[in-house]
Amino acid sequence: MATRQQNGRVGIIKKLRRSVSASEHSMSELRNRKSTQYLFDQHGTPIDLRQFRKVLDKEDNGNNNNNSEKKTRYRRTQSVTRAEEITTKSEKQRLKQPDKSCHRPRDSLFSWSSGFSNFTGLVNWGFLLLTIGGFRLCLENLLKYGIRINPLDWYIFVSGKNSSEGHGSLFLILYSFIHISICLLVEKALAMEIISEGLGMFMQVTNIIVVVVLPVVIMHLKSHLFGLMGALTVCFFYSILFLKLWSYVQVNMWCRETYYSRQYNPRVRRPSLTLAELKNGHLDDEEKDEDIPVLVQYPDNLCYNDLIYFLAAPTLCYELNFPRTNRIRKRFLFKRLLEVVFGINVVLALFQQWIIPSVKNSLIPFSNMEIGLATERLLKLALPNHLVWLCFFYLTFHSLLNAIGEVMHFADRNFYNDWWNSNNIDTFWRTWNMPVHRWCVRHLYIPVVKMGYSSRQASTIVFMISAFFHEYLVSVPLQTYKIWAFLGMMGQIPLSAISKSVERTLGPRMGNITVWASIILGQPLCIMMYYHDYVITHFSNSLNGTVRGHM
Repeated sequence: MATRQQNGRVGIIKKLRRSVSASEHSMSELRNRKSTQYLFDQHGTPIDLRQFRKVLDKEDNGNNNNNSEKKTRYRRTQSVTRAEEITTKSEKQRLKQPDKSCHRPRDSLFSWSSGFSNFTGLVNWGFLLLTIGGFRLCLENLLKYGIRINPLDWYIFVSGKNSSEGHGSLFLILYSFIHISICLLVEKALAMEIISEGLGMFMQVTNIIVVVVLPVVIMHLKSHLFGLMGALTVCFFYSILFLKLWSYVQVNMWCRETYYSRQYNPRVRRPSLTLAELKNGHLDDEEKDEDIPVLVQYPDNLCYNDLIYFLAAPTLCYELNFPRTNRIRKRFLFKRLLEVVFGINVVLALFQQWIIPSVKNSLIPFSNMEIGLATERLLKLALPNHLVWLCFFYLTFHSLLNAIGEVMHFADRNFYNDWWNSNNIDTFWRTWNMPVHRWCVRHLYIPVVKMGYSSRQASTIVFMISAFFHEYLVSVPLQTYKIWAFLGMMGQIPLSAISKSVERTLGPRMGNITVWASIILGQPLCIMMYYHDYVITHFSNSLNGTVRGHM
């Protein structure tokens, strides 16, 4: 009965609050009101306050603590309800007019307040316009240079048949097995406590540094044994080997510290077992489950099979137990391999037909510092270069790495995130290359912060290491030691601050446009600079002879 009376009281209060007249007064004014004239509910039925006065008094006395909160909430609801009521009445009055009104309060579609978001037609228009512009450039290139695509030249360029006198690249790649073996043997010696921790880490650091320095020295002394593509392959391979061995050594160091702390710390408690459990064979029941794979424990991971799998896996971060797939999807693997084969041919064709002539034509304007003409060459090179870069991204991070992951049963396929939606440069570098980003955070940024450095200093160190490897992958194969790639990467730090400022002041869309502009224009500028320096460094005598002949 008490519950029914309480529900009835609440229903009366809701009825009073929803009435048209009650919305114009506070509940205290209704309580003190003596006359019931002009007090109606929503259905037009007169309301007699004398019937509800006791209920109002009980409502007021029982909720003294929440009175102020209810009044505040009621005032807010009252203003919104009143505004909607006025708008509705106004629209009804306008509709009753004989002039048949066709206007109502509305914003233009391009206004943010309109709520309109369907711009599919404009996107199609932009895509069509971009296609027409690209087709015009292709037609201009064909009319000016003819068909330059020749698969035989691709084979000669990739194999380095006419640009080298031996197979130095192959020998250097095979020689890397010595560095891999040294790394594994030192880790085993540290696990067996044959050598001290300090000596072992010194040997590992020296071995990893030699991995980066050795290609530079060999290519400088025996440059005639290396073609451009072979040298680039060696530098890329040794850079990946450097990052992987760093991760391998550091993770094993973490495992070794935990292993010895458990082994020599007498305070570590182990779970107790009853005699009945031992007799019934309940020891390690979880490990005997056939559906749950047995995890590899340190130091059982220190073997060639484990290390070779890590070196072949599409990741830079080492773990003792990688997530694995149960089977190889043959159709998925075939699609990815087909994309790799077809995509490589498309990229080489774009290089031969479109990029090489544009880069060659930029040499003289760039050398003479003709700003207008050099800018025109830069913009002309931007489109094919950006198209090649997009193809390279898809082939590497989607097709190739997915194919390797499928063959290796590697389950973590998070090779990239939605970098195309980045609103600032910082977000772009955190999302476009997830294997490198994950390595930088795990093995560089977090350890540096734990050493007492600030996050800004740690980020600067990460960019410096990244800038070094960008310069390493360009200068060493070209044998042209400049610092343009290094400065370009270090320039990302102030550019990141600029893009964040643009995002804050002009909105996320302008921040995203800033990111795209830096990608589209920055890369061709770097290509033109390195091509100019490469020609000046290696062909300066031929250029001088040509100039004298013309004179």
